[in-house]
Amino acid sequence: MNNRIQQILDQITALEDELHAAIEQHEGRLRYQIEGKRVMFEQAIKEAHLRLKVGVFRWFMTVRPQNFLTAPIIYGMIVPLALFDLCISLYQLTCFPIYGVARVHRANYFVIDHQHLAYLNIIEKVDCMYCSYAVGLLGYAREITARTEQYFCPIKHARKILGAHSRYKHFLDYGDAANLHDRVEEFRSELAKEDDQMNKL
Repeated sequence: MNNRIQQILDQITALEDELHAAIEQHEGRLRYQIEGKRVMFEQAIKEAHLRLKVGVFRWFMTVRPQNFLTAPIIYGMIVPLALFDLCISLYQLTCFPIYGVARVHRANYFVIDHQHLAYLNIIEKVDCMYCSYAVGLLGYAREITARTEQYFCPIKHARKILGAHSRYKHFLDYGDAANLHDRVEEFRSELAKEDDQMNKL
């Protein structure tokens, strides 16, 4: 990787850090604190949230018909999602120790906290928790597969791909064959000694 590309990557990282700081500052203005696994709002905010809550009956009357029609399909996806969760977890549990790859910490990807929002009714809370589980699962699986790709084939594609994982930008350039196997071993060594960066969040 040339110096200009590394400079741009460093700038992107700095901007991401700045964005996270700005988001944290904004969240502070919403006046809530995280205590253990619970999110606690100031009493005045909580009371305002309760006034905005839509009751279940009224909520049912305002739901779009297509949402009712597709609900069995959406909730039916819990079966393949749970099966995928089991398979990807079993894969990393059995294979990562053999490869010497640091384990992906599941808890860093599953954030289920919308049930603490007083302005959501019980159905909205269940919907949000389901979405949070699905999104968390995909993030968790993405990191497991990214580490697997880094172990076996840390090479970029010839074409630009959308939504590449965070490790991809450090992979070897397409067509750069010089000392390939030695460099792949370096990528593997990094995986063996790294701490999950998400642990620091």
